[in-house]
Amino acid sequence: MKSSEECLAQGVRYALISFVELNGFSRAKLVPASALDAVMERGAGFAGFAAGEIGQGPHDPDLEAVPDPASAYRIPWREEVCWFASDLYVEGRPWPYCPRTAAKRVFQAAREKGYRLMVGMEPEFFLLRKDEHGRLVPADPLDTAAKPCYNQQAIFRNIGFITRLVEAMNRLGWGVYQCDHEDANGQFEINWTYTEALEQADRLIFARFLIRSLAEEEGWIATFMPKPFSQLTGNGAHCHLSLWDEHTGRNLFLAGKGEGDGAGLTDTARWFIGGLLAHARALAAFTAPTVNSYKRLWAPTTASGATWAPVFVAYGGNNRTVMLRVPGEGRVEYRAVDGAVNPYLALAAILAAGLDGIERQIDPGPLFSGNAYALTGAEAAGRGIATLPRTLKEALDALRSDGVLAEALGPDLVALYIEVKEREWTEYLARVSEWEIERYLHLG
Repeated sequence: MKSSEECLAQGVRYALISFVELNGFSRAKLVPASALDAVMERGAGFAGFAAGEIGQGPHDPDLEAVPDPASAYRIPWREEVCWFASDLYVEGRPWPYCPRTAAKRVFQAAREKGYRLMVGMEPEFFLLRKDEHGRLVPADPLDTAAKPCYNQQAIFRNIGFITRLVEAMNRLGWGVYQCDHEDANGQFEINWTYTEALEQADRLIFARFLIRSLAEEEGWIATFMPKPFSQLTGNGAHCHLSLWDEHTGRNLFLAGKGEGDGAGLTDTARWFIGGLLAHARALAAFTAPTVNSYKRLWAPTTASGATWAPVFVAYGGNNRTVMLRVPGEGRVEYRAVDGAVNPYLALAAILAAGLDGIERQIDPGPLFSGNAYALTGAEAAGRGIATLPRTLKEALDALRSDGVLAEALGPDLVALYIEVKEREWTEYLARVSEWEIERYLHLG
């Protein structure tokens, strides 16, 4: 939808002008459709300092959020409102700390080299409520199985919410092809068709808004927090990646007859994987972007028997214990991405790392086989396999020394991102936890 007239003709009365700050939180203004033409031209004004981590102080001029007409989604249960993803400007110039702007620049640079990144994201989320003691518990009180993954009764008990969600997404043309009860009590996953990277990032941001909104209507809380419960599996947002020829539309990861390696990977795919492995520790700052993220990655075995989160920087075939899984021909799944991800920053960084692998023809080595969860640190080191960072601080240290990612996303943006996240780390270190109180209150 590109004009007030078009919106009004289709029954749209309001536009939700949305953008995402560095931490991945969505911000928005509601604009009457009759005023949309002016907003399309000049943007909706925001006090940037009030909008989160976006590189502004209280003295700075307004951020102007200019909606992208191609991103428009009518809110399925309130069709008089249309949502737009936006790019940020200040005084008529693109704002260098805007995640979506940075991602668009990386994607455009790739297209100029003849590449287009295609992505399918798989968000996991919990549906929760508060019990009589104020504790967070699964919204479904019967969801108590020790191994609840794919539990038929559990997904059927929640079929009203799930089918409403599926129908809403399919009204937007997303092509939902499956959803399931995941490995933790109260946890679900929904999968839709893959798209070009920018559209997929927009979809994930809108999907989180959609899922939360539908949960709130039920009196529930939907969370994408990487690790909300110590004993349960955390929330991932696995990314299925493939690189396509910009000019011919051919999947460059898909080997032709008699081509490729034993996993059906082309040289281009192998080199791309090599780049992801080479930059994995720095990429973690974007794919696992919170203090809590590393409690998902480095969790001990959960109540169900596995964390389903990778620790070792390795790739394998159809093997869910490694960081990069090749589930079939023509794509690779990045499993170190979690529910807190800012998809614009993460996908831009992933693409930059993969293209560096192609340019330098980085050999990823042989596929890992076997159960990576059973691998010890000493065994991994003996095989030359690195580990993902144990903490957000380790990931930020790795990002600080990664010139490829800084150059791609913009040195100023990366420097601010590191500053923001180091403040998060410092706040975490200063906070006294319930665990500490329980363990040390009566010490001595």
